[in-house]
Amino acid sequence: MPDGSSGPVPGRLTPGLRERKKAKTRAAIQRHALRLFHEQGYAETTVEQIAAAAEVSPSTFFRYFPTKEAVVFTDEYDAPMLAAFKAQPPDVGPMEAVRNCIKSVMEGLSEEERESERTRVELLLSVPELRAAMMADVTEWVVTMAEVIAERSGRRPDEFETRAFAGALVGMAIAAALAWQDDPSVEFFGLMDRALAFLQAGLPL
Repeated sequence: MPDGSSGPVPGRLTPGLRERKKAKTRAAIQRHALRLFHEQGYAETTVEQIAAAAEVSPSTFFRYFPTKEAVVFTDEYDAPMLAAFKAQPPDVGPMEAVRNCIKSVMEGLSEEERESERTRVELLLSVPELRAAMMADVTEWVVTMAEVIAERSGRRPDEFETRAFAGALVGMAIAAALAWQDDPSVEFFGLMDRALAFLQAGLPL
């Protein structure tokens, strides 16, 4: 007799499998997009070319990325970094917590993932419209970082000091990106940690 429970329906993806399939498709679209941007230029690459390379339809592309620009801005690191930041022991200060979470996430990246991130950063800095959009997002980044820092420090996210601290972190990330653009042979995340260490030391010049 049936016990009232319902098992998987044949042909229907379970939520976990469905999400993994979506993540795999999104990653494939982004991987091919970044390759094409690198090989033939950002402006010269069309959504149709990206879709064809990823073996999806243009409409499928737009289900995952609302614009071509979004392919470059999207990464998978925000959630893992936030989780790693929150997982830091309570006695670890905000600056050290930021450095620790970046190291923990980046040390787990494969060489392919590191190369993809290098391509993303290169595009963000070298393509004028992407660079302008990135700089336009700086305020939003500061607000987001202030909320994260406030939770650990016990301050309000709208306090001047909290926002100043968050702004300094964002500034260090931009400085690291610019230094990496000057010398791509240097590990970007090593530059990021170096910048944060410099900030943590009080910016001694």
